[in-house]
Amino acid sequence: MFKILIIDDDPIVLMVLSKTLQNQGYETTAASNGEEGIAIAKCTRPALIICDWMMLELDGLEVCRRIKTDPELATTFFILLTAKGAAPGEEEDRVRGLDAGADEFVSKPIEMNELKARVRAGLRLHQLNQDLQSQKQTLEILNLNLQTQKQILEAELAEAADYVKSLLPAPLVGEVATEAIFIPSIQLGGDCFDYYWLDDQHLAIYLLDVSGHGVGSALLSVSVLNVLRSQSLPRTNFYQPSAVLKALNHHFQMSNHNDKYFTIWYGVYNRRKHQLIYSSAGHPPGVLLFGTSPTNIKVQQLDSLNMPIGFFLDASYDDRVLKIAKGSTLYIFSDGSYEIQQPDGHIWTVDDFIDVLTQHRKSNSSDLQQVLSQIRTLSASATFNDDLSLLKVSFE
Repeated sequence: MFKILIIDDDPIVLMVLSKTLQNQGYETTAASNGEEGIAIAKCTRPALIICDWMMLELDGLEVCRRIKTDPELATTFFILLTAKGAAPGEEEDRVRGLDAGADEFVSKPIEMNELKARVRAGLRLHQLNQDLQSQKQTLEILNLNLQTQKQILEAELAEAADYVKSLLPAPLVGEVATEAIFIPSIQLGGDCFDYYWLDDQHLAIYLLDVSGHGVGSALLSVSVLNVLRSQSLPRTNFYQPSAVLKALNHHFQMSNHNDKYFTIWYGVYNRRKHQLIYSSAGHPPGVLLFGTSPTNIKVQQLDSLNMPIGFFLDASYDDRVLKIAKGSTLYIFSDGSYEIQQPDGHIWTVDDFIDVLTQHRKSNSSDLQQVLSQIRTLSASATFNDDLSLLKVSFE
């Protein structure tokens, strides 16, 4: 039930208005002066106030100003009862009333049907305002909840990224040396890489990228890492890259892993023969840089047309073999390393990225941090939309 406060120093008016509005189903409260009316309003918070303009001590105009400056009463619909503004030339008083915050005027002597209509209209506006305030509060709560959920999700993604980082291998030093960069995106993708000696002569090297973003993609990449690191794929020759990819494809079909697939570049280096056997499943090509001097750098892309892991159960994979010259450098990377949007809107291609690697090699500044610095300089965004993984293997 709507509450209506009537403020008037004429007891007859108070009685008539109270009875009339009570008969309409409203709950009314009466005050015989402005100060009393303000005090009652602060206690009861009425939906609508009807106040006489011409009262002793505190007139209706001042009552209206003080009511409207109170944040808890600012939306209360305020009707001024007045003989002012009814005759030609008295519009200035109506303007004063509007400036004070009055929402409506009813002239004396009061025509009750008009008053009832204006009260109904005022209460509709008050209810609309209340509904809007309620919706605003609901939206603020929802927004707060969304912000909280976002913070929780970001914390979970950061924790997952730290976990993935903790699993990555330490750098190798010696005749085969490694350097790596792993920068997870805000959403966290499914990049992962590893290298380890299968025996004292053979080094396994791989980098994979699971489709999609989020914890699910990261968990699948970690699962693959654990399977390969523990060599737990049954009846698989881990010295033969094509056999490893075939076993991974059989074990990680999309239908069994939330429709997620992954690309992978996998190689095995024989340091006695200086030979690399590799196979790729839909992954960006490995890049081998070699040459007798910085001015004579040659580039060889190590790729294949094999399908990503998880698409077709009967997919086949092939091996490729090449000799590794002394001083060669192998780069393996995910597409997050080169699919970078520049300020002009141009998206880097893999060839653009390879050109950067080559230029750094020619200038004897092939440190990965310098490569990363150039990528950040060329990027239009301070953050990466995808995981950035870049692995460098130097054959001394």
